[in-house]
Amino acid sequence: MIKKLGLGTWSWGNKLFWNYSTSSNNDLFETFKEALKRGYCLIDTADSYGTGRLNGQSEILLGEFLSQISKYQKNKIQIATKLAPYPWRIGRRGFDRPYSNSLERLNRNLDVVQLHWSTERYNPYQEIQLLNNLCDLNEKGFKFKIGLSNVGPKKLLELIDLLSKRNRKIYSVQVQFSLLAPDLEKQKKIKEICNKYNIAFLAYSPLSFGLLCKNPYENQVVNKSFLRNAIFNIYEKSTFELRLALLEIANKRSVSQAQVAINWCCFQGAIPIVGLRKKEQVIDIAGVFNWDLSPNEFSHLNDLSLKINKRLPSNPFNSK
Repeated sequence: MIKKLGLGTWSWGNKLFWNYSTSSNNDLFETFKEALKRGYCLIDTADSYGTGRLNGQSEILLGEFLSQISKYQKNKIQIATKLAPYPWRIGRRGFDRPYSNSLERLNRNLDVVQLHWSTERYNPYQEIQLLNNLCDLNEKGFKFKIGLSNVGPKKLLELIDLLSKRNRKIYSVQVQFSLLAPDLEKQKKIKEICNKYNIAFLAYSPLSFGLLCKNPYENQVVNKSFLRNAIFNIYEKSTFELRLALLEIANKRSVSQAQVAINWCCFQGAIPIVGLRKKEQVIDIAGVFNWDLSPNEFSHLNDLSLKINKRLPSNPFNSK
């Protein structure tokens, strides 16, 4: 099995959910360098990452880090961002300035541009205009691949057809995909479409905000944000049996629970986008390159996952 890993940077600048502080920037740089060293294939960010006055901080940090490495190192990894289809970003020029701003923040290192979410629920025509906008930018000489995020199987097929009429293809699709993700059957339909059209299937939140890493027997209070504490409290009991199974496999394999949860994604051909802030975390997750879940282990985790009725909430802008 050929495995690929991506590094997620949502937490780089997010104070509300991840307690970001500028004092952690050195740790983030070490995280970035270790990801390159360990064979991560992609670094994923977004123009909306960063709370309040820190809006865009994730891209800014990544751009600064990229300026401090060699061209050889940069060529080993792809840089992907997501442009937010805010209601005021409309028409065939709606992404012109956001794209230019992201390109500048990223020190002109940008390989994949993704539509951050579907606009089907509030302006069905907007995403069509914005994707045409990205095709227009390609035709003007800006070289990047086009990706999608938070899209359903029906809409994915429509957008594949849309881009084909512009002689463009969708390079990647990014969805919430983990043992606790909502609509798993829907996500697996997306994976089937991706397989058919040779589209990279990216799994975001593969560790369910860190919940799948939590030892089922440990109840100590961890220094988390109010929102993350709330999520842990809501799902603590309902996920106990699943987390126990993760721990048992981890102990048997002499690996971490996180590696087991990530390998569940890899087993299905997904590229997990793992949000990390420490060098040690990067090293640990890279351990998935060294082993595979057995079919029985995968089936057992799958069965336990499907028994959990209370799953994580889905993105409110997901399309059908």
